[in-house]
Amino acid sequence: MNLYLRNLPDYDHCLVNLANSILKKFDAKTSAKTLPLADEYLAKDYQNVVVLLLDAMGISILERHLEKDGFFRRHLAGAYDSVYPPTTVAATTSILSGLYPNEHGWLGWDVYYPELDKNVTVFQNLEQLQEKEGAVPMGKFPDGKPKWTEDSLQESKPAADFNAGFKYTSYRNIVDLIHDAGGQAYAAMPFLPPYPQTFAAILERVETLCKEPGKKFIYAYWNEPDSTMHRTGTTSDATHEMITKLEKMVEETATKLEDTLLLVTADHSHVDCDNYCILDYPEIMDCLVRMPSFEPRTLNLFVREERKDAFPGIFNKYFGDSFLLLTREEVLKEKVFGTGRDHKDLEAMLGDFVAFSVSEKAIFNTHIEAQEMPGGHAGLTAEEIKIPLIVIGGGKHV
Repeated sequence: MNLYLRNLPDYDHCLVNLANSILKKFDAKTSAKTLPLADEYLAKDYQNVVVLLLDAMGISILERHLEKDGFFRRHLAGAYDSVYPPTTVAATTSILSGLYPNEHGWLGWDVYYPELDKNVTVFQNLEQLQEKEGAVPMGKFPDGKPKWTEDSLQESKPAADFNAGFKYTSYRNIVDLIHDAGGQAYAAMPFLPPYPQTFAAILERVETLCKEPGKKFIYAYWNEPDSTMHRTGTTSDATHEMITKLEKMVEETATKLEDTLLLVTADHSHVDCDNYCILDYPEIMDCLVRMPSFEPRTLNLFVREERKDAFPGIFNKYFGDSFLLLTREEVLKEKVFGTGRDHKDLEAMLGDFVAFSVSEKAIFNTHIEAQEMPGGHAGLTAEEIKIPLIVIGGGKHV
């Protein structure tokens, strides 16, 4: 095994296992092992079980911004792993489905769907963002770096007149699975009814649901601190203010919850990135059939047949010190995306090679994305993969 692959998630102690612990708790059908760390607390007889997922609030982010004796770190039961890639699309789909990414197929922000022969931004059901041919920067920043604007981008287009993700990579979510088993389950997130659009509204919905009779599960999600860190990096004042605000709001809500086990976790962590644009590497671009998809720190690469032998040398000339390049066959053999049964389209989605960032570097498809996103995730480093399980109301934290 390549030494870098030792940083892959422990697929017996990851988000998939937490989801299966919840499913088992509510007598729903499971598809993988449970998470012993969570089972310890779920064994207690609470009326309400709440999983609150704060996007990108990994172990490294907690340790960087919050005091050891603060609410979150004081209630930290332990660390476990995300999935690969450690990114929102793959990881939140895993906790919502109880499936590994290789099973559900939601492999990154952009996914190649062979049925459409397109790269699709799956959460938005749009064709992948592309730069206009011949686009140039609009001036320079004070430090002399080129300044790119949204005028450099092509117009967004729907990927299809149906939802490509739901059609080609469909799954049953944890709420429906618990309902199927005769239990009560609810969601509190911006994308599902009643569509709460602020963190305060999400917490209010959790509080309201917990007051209703009957045993129930509630899954809650908010897109911070990920959104702030993408824009400002992991060490900015804005990030610190956001994380401390989240902690305070959760603590205030937790004091109001009765007979409730509240599990606070993350989908992945976050790192500061050194960004590049693949369009600036014509020797690499000349090898490709289409633009890469997945994520800037995990790229699938579809290579022209006559360039396949030469491609590893060409790619590694520019990025060999910062990315691990594996063939599709190596990726499948090493079970990088999970240990479950492979989705029928997985091989086609992977392309010919996959490049995994093992450094701070990220490779974007457009200049403006590389310019505007100093923080990122989805790479093959332990820092991005380690996430917390914070327990309020269970075990020693009663």
